[in-house]
Amino acid sequence: MSFQFENLTIWQKSLDLSIKVSELVKSFPKEELYVLSSQMKRAADSVVLNIAEGSTGQSKKEFNRFLGISLRSVIEVVSCLYLAKSRQLINDEQFKVHYDESLIITKMIQSFRKTLTTI
Repeated sequence: MSFQFENLTIWQKSLDLSIKVSELVKSFPKEELYVLSSQMKRAADSVVLNIAEGSTGQSKKEFNRFLGISLRSVIEVVSCLYLAKSRQLINDEQFKVHYDESLIITKMIQSFRKTLTTI
């Protein structure tokens, strides 16, 4: 038996992003450990956690609310990517890979939210 969220593609992709962000910030300097590194990891984790929490059989309205929180967390990850790039902590390629993945997740969450309001 599995939990409902485990079967959601948006949860799986968000989990992948969270893992990749955790790996990415390992290369950040020590002075960023409790600043940008921590913030970026928490934002990426929040995407995954809110999708899971929202899928727990509550109302569609409540699930939609949790997806909204996940969406804002993805946007926070993107903002952190811009900060990391501007501080020269990541290169253009690293930025693009994580940015593109965040964009895909953003679109998936937005699409999924629409299905919840039309059903």
